[in-house]
Amino acid sequence: MTRLEVSIRKKVFPAVGRAGAHVALNDLSLTLADREFVCVVGPSGCGKTTLLNCIAGLDRDYEGQVSLPQVAGRDRPVVGYVFQSPRLLPWRTVMENIELVQTPDQIASHRVRDLLAATKLEDVTEVYPERLSLGMQRRVALVRAFVVEPDLLLMDEPFVSLDEPRAQRLRRLLLNVWKDRPTTVLFVTHDLREAIQLADRIVLLSAAPGTVLSDIRVDIDRARRGDEAEIEAFRGRLIRDDPLFHRDLAE
Repeated sequence: MTRLEVSIRKKVFPAVGRAGAHVALNDLSLTLADREFVCVVGPSGCGKTTLLNCIAGLDRDYEGQVSLPQVAGRDRPVVGYVFQSPRLLPWRTVMENIELVQTPDQIASHRVRDLLAATKLEDVTEVYPERLSLGMQRRVALVRAFVVEPDLLLMDEPFVSLDEPRAQRLRRLLLNVWKDRPTTVLFVTHDLREAIQLADRIVLLSAAPGTVLSDIRVDIDRARRGDEAEIEAFRGRLIRDDPLFHRDLAE
């Protein structure tokens, strides 16, 4: 599979009423290798979600180019997207929400059953979303994203608004599913500790208009990513040694 290549010269939201035009992204270049897990961090309003929307093709009104990873045997790559909110249809059950994104062949496979087992959702397949906790809804959204066998998975702060213990359980779950079903992941977060735990690389965006300020490889062995002391030590070194992180994302 080829890599993801992003080159956005400018993304501008037009003026609305008395609000002037807003330049969201400017001279932003980013590359992800096959099966690489990259986290994007940056201050609020720096264009992180806008970047994902441009990559996903939800927003095509920008100057530049996005080259999605190409896969042998497929006319076009499959892109999965996990949004900040789970976005489950309330009038459909858990299984019906998942089946919405599948082809008939995928529905007939064992993939859904395996993912439901991995996420401990086998007992709620006929339940409607309103009866699920937010954490369980986020697990359903994770299954829905992986079940299509994405070549590229975009994740926009998928664990935001959860308390830390629940968020931590979902981070571990995500890493377990990704390890079993590896794909290229671009994960947006405002939490530097979360980025260190998850990522092969961390990309720091500037305040708007967003551009890449720093690109750091996380050299902690994945077997030690559950150790809070390791995470905090790396974070401390990052803030100490890179003034851009100290200024823009110290907390």
